[in-house]
Amino acid sequence: MADQVGSESLLVLAAVVALAGTYLVVAPLALFWWMNRRWMVMGKLERTAVYGLVFLFFPGLILFAPFLNLRMAGQGDL
Repeated sequence: MADQVGSESLLVLAAVVALAGTYLVVAPLALFWWMNRRWMVMGKLERTAVYGLVFLFFPGLILFAPFLNLRMAGQGDL
């Protein structure tokens, strides 16, 4: 009985870690990649959906914001 409770606890812990990792790492990085790739060609509905996803995944986006550069490439030396 005690061994079964321990294995169930580990399964729940693994599920929580997987969900937290997806929420804080995988989805924000995918959203950063999507925004960087599509920013200049998005339509109104796509941009609205991206803004909603930014609101939803804000904690993960804050974690990666200091390390990612989403500025547009300049025209080079003039």
